[in-house]
Amino acid sequence: MLAEVVIVTRVRVQKIESTKDPEGNLGKRIELIEDRVIPKFAVRPATEEARMVQEVMKSLQQQIPMLATQKTQFALQKMILFLTENEYERLGIIFDVNQIYELELSGQSISFKKSS
Repeated sequence: MLAEVVIVTRVRVQKIESTKDPEGNLGKRIELIEDRVIPKFAVRPATEEARMVQEVMKSLQQQIPMLATQKTQFALQKMILFLTENEYERLGIIFDVNQIYELELSGQSISFKKSS
């Protein structure tokens, strides 16, 4: 007997839209993206000139935040749900934009649990 493999992924609700299915029933389109954190690595330049350029860039990034290029979060589209109002209510989860959930894949089922 094989052990059941359970995969848990953190997802964040990126967007919720009202929609209609082909029969005209009201529903929701829910976009979930994978929520990952990418660690920052400190790179020590080899030459004095490179260190000086790095320091100038750091000071510019502090003064003008739009120049900051190091991104610590990485978003990968994971799942889009199209649910009628009835399906959404039966699912029993009230999705909120930017809320993080644990998406669990186990056997032939998918479950959501609000992440704390």
